[in-house]
Amino acid sequence: MDPEKIMDGISEEIVTALNAMKKARTSEERLKYSEIIKNLCESLGVFLNLIGDMAPLDDDDEAIPF
Repeated sequence: MDPEKIMDGISEEIVTALNAMKKARTSEERLKYSEIIKNLCESLGVFLNLIGDMAPLDDDDEAIPF
């Protein structure tokens, strides 16, 4: 599976969960959505850390723009 598509999908799920959290009425619902968002952000972080770890291995002599 394409990592870029996975990252895009996770990002969309984070936005969806944030929008649902705005509509939550009880603290239990908010807690549930906050846990979902935390897990999704940690999953996205795995991919971002992998990209960060691979960036120094780039063969170009140019500076990395981030």
